[in-house]
Amino acid sequence: MSSSRTKANRVAIVGASSLRGREVKLILEDRNFPASDIILLDEPTIAGTLTEAAGEPTFIRALEETSFEQSRFVFFTGSQRDVEQNWRKAQSSGATVIDLTGFLATSPEATVSIPALATVFLPRPGIGSLKSPAAPGSSQLSTPYSAPGAGVIVACTVAAALAKFSPLRTVALLFPPVSERDQIAVEELESQTTNLLTFRPISRKVFDAQVAFNLLAGYGQDSRPTFQEVKSAIARDVAHYAGERAQVPAIQLVQAPAFYGYAFSAFAEFAAPPNLGQLELAFTNLGAKVAAAGDPPPSNASVATENEIHLARIESDANVPNGIWIWGAADNLRLSAINAVRIAEELNAAPPVQ
Repeated sequence: MSSSRTKANRVAIVGASSLRGREVKLILEDRNFPASDIILLDEPTIAGTLTEAAGEPTFIRALEETSFEQSRFVFFTGSQRDVEQNWRKAQSSGATVIDLTGFLATSPEATVSIPALATVFLPRPGIGSLKSPAAPGSSQLSTPYSAPGAGVIVACTVAAALAKFSPLRTVALLFPPVSERDQIAVEELESQTTNLLTFRPISRKVFDAQVAFNLLAGYGQDSRPTFQEVKSAIARDVAHYAGERAQVPAIQLVQAPAFYGYAFSAFAEFAAPPNLGQLELAFTNLGAKVAAAGDPPPSNASVATENEIHLARIESDANVPNGIWIWGAADNLRLSAINAVRIAEELNAAPPVQ
């Protein structure tokens, strides 16, 4: 890589104080992404917060009109409102936008990308295709990218791994942790847990429901986004990415009383009994880690700080002769951040369009 190319790699993270923002910064540093500078941006109320980037002390800056100047990549990790108000400004400044909030997931202008699945889901225009970035100084605008969240990556990985086995039907039951709703939801679960144990009233600002010591198939009526909106968005994004290329799983969501770690269970039925070893190999080829014989199944706690989706050994169903069950878990924040950074890495390695 040329030195001029490296010097042009200023990276901006919008929503830097969010859990996703902090994870993206950590991943960029862990993977030695060739960033000449990492700019941390957030709301004015957060601006001035002391933190560090690339081992050096720095401050989170207020998001302003000139925030994106000379940036090559802009990661949106905070609110969808931030993306709505600022992604075109970032694009117009010459940066490539990578959105982790889901706002651009269905935009006809954006490309949805999960690089780990590119060997199975061959790129096609608008979905999965990584396009060469515009050259510095070019008047051509870079394509914006939508980097899906953990639930979409998990469900699409299941669809991709099973694709060549032609399942008759696939079902994915997802157990999202509260950290999918950022730090405020983590604090609400902490508060609820403590208050329930001490017989005090619980906070319901995020979920408008008791999450602690509970499993939920719905939130309270004042929760925004609603439970149905969260589930529908995941189902929509999975169908948008995997549709027409694989059996799209039916999606069901259960809110778990877990802080971190995205657990899931998937069922698939085939016309004939599948070879379980070949199924496990298909997941391994997509970067998932399958437990060795005798190892305990993965859990929310065991996958913390792990980059990959972890799976238990695939099992046949006791009552459905050609049915199988898959159990797995992933570090939700890390999985989505790794995916977003991999998009930038592959674009950074591609020759720019002149």
